[in-house]
Amino acid sequence: MNAVVFLLTLGAVCRITRFITKDELAAGFRSWVADRFGDESKISYMVTCGWCTGVWASMSVVPLAYLIGGTTGFQAVAMTLTLSYLVGLATTWLD
Repeated sequence: MNAVVFLLTLGAVCRITRFITKDELAAGFRSWVADRFGDESKISYMVTCGWCTGVWASMSVVPLAYLIGGTTGFQAVAMTLTLSYLVGLATTWLD
């Protein structure tokens, strides 16, 4: 895995983790998990914890990066997620 694929993978995992744990668009998913398993369950905690969700997101994305990281398709999706994450950070810091 080269440095570009690694950095794109890092950005993609950051964005996926942020989406699951904090994004308003995933609030329904987090509510469904809490309703299904209980507010105090470990799985409910996991979908709100960046450290926890980051492990699972990494375990999903890293094998893809290793296998198909050199393809245009993977890099385009990973770049979109990475740029989305970086723009979100920038707007948070600059506003």
